[in-house]
Amino acid sequence: EKGMTEEIISELSQHSLPYGRTITLKNVAHQSGMRMLRLTIREGRRFTIIDLDNASARKLADDLAGWADETPASL
Repeated sequence: EKGMTEEIISELSQHSLPYGRTITLKNVAHQSGMRMLRLTIREGRRFTIIDLDNASARKLADDLAGWADETPASL
């Protein structure tokens, strides 16, 4: 469609989470050269899609790693 930018999407990983939830990470490359990390969170039939830029992805990754490092693993 005219005015629409083409995206090349490639799946990076998929993670099964507690309570039947799933997160999928995808690289989204726009025709302009811009790249985003797309998180798709599935909870039953509900989907939440979040696009992150490089800085947001780095901050989220750091926050997740920091929490995991400080929290004991469940037995």
